[in-house]
Amino acid sequence: MELTEQIEAYLRGEMTAEESAAFERMRASDPVLDQRVVAHESFIRQIKTYGERRKLVSEMNAIHEQLDVNALKAEVLPVSTMVRILWNKYRINAAVAASVAVLAVFATLFSTGFFAKTSAIASDNIALRREMSREINTKVQRSQNEILKNIKANTKAPVDPAIFGGTGFALTADGYVVTNYHVVKDADSVYIQNTDGESYRAATIYSYPAYDIAVLKITDPAFKTLKPLPYTFKKTTSDLGEDVFTYGFPKDELVFSKGYLSSRTGHSGDTTEYQVDISVNPGNSGGPLLDGKGNIIGVIKGKSSRTEGASFAIKSGYLLEAIASIPKDSLGEKLVLNRKNTLSNLSRKDQIKKIEDYIYMVKVY
Repeated sequence: MELTEQIEAYLRGEMTAEESAAFERMRASDPVLDQRVVAHESFIRQIKTYGERRKLVSEMNAIHEQLDVNALKAEVLPVSTMVRILWNKYRINAAVAASVAVLAVFATLFSTGFFAKTSAIASDNIALRREMSREINTKVQRSQNEILKNIKANTKAPVDPAIFGGTGFALTADGYVVTNYHVVKDADSVYIQNTDGESYRAATIYSYPAYDIAVLKITDPAFKTLKPLPYTFKKTTSDLGEDVFTYGFPKDELVFSKGYLSSRTGHSGDTTEYQVDISVNPGNSGGPLLDGKGNIIGVIKGKSSRTEGASFAIKSGYLLEAIASIPKDSLGEKLVLNRKNTLSNLSRKDQIKKIEDYIYMVKVY
């Protein structure tokens, strides 16, 4: 059976239980196949939507064709004034009846979510990019903490407040950082700031919009190579109920949040994401999602506006796929990820202390 036929049989529920289970195992182990299934399902949904719209237009045209005003007028309008009055009365009733029929069709479509489906799906998923330009900013006097940060940083970061902000974390010790694509999209310039308040200029060297991934490279000469990363990147899918935590910048200092993995699929059944029961806010976009052993299992992306506590994270397997797709000419040398985890036997408190030097506030200008 051709792959496309297999995908269609799977989506239509025509496979046996064994075939369906085998196919799902193939999806879990093959990200390319999984994406083809997601794309094909979206294609089928678009075709179905187009067909439903054509059916609606056809039904509306049929209603208008059945409403022959001239024939009704000739039938009920003799010469007398009384009949003319009756015609005027029934003409209005006929128009009202037709209007009710049309409204009934539209009401049915609205009640089933036909028109609102796309917009509702989009609005339900809130990206967590922080709009820093809207936050209260006292231009007359800055806080002592901010002044101390700038003195210590001794860098040329812009004085004006950033337009947008998010979180990023180190991919390598030599200055490669990952964040969400929606955080740095359309940026004129990007700076990252560490927990000591030191800011460094960075460049977006690669973006993968389909997975909402962007890879940055710190280009600032003041940046110094970090110590080896304490965490690793998990290649396999994590289990439901697993304890997880994240560390990010929903405000001007790092904020810790913990939760658990609540679903293996994300927003609208997206298989590239996890659904996580965890508290996140604007500014957490691009932050790491770690399991109890300190493995990176995902990248925080957004949250649901309808389901309390439901947040979404791109699976680490798709992050690794995006990294593998970076053209060689975009890198000075091959990007080598850390393979040694030094967090697994530590308490949560000590894990947090070890990773905070590798988490950055991403500032977009």
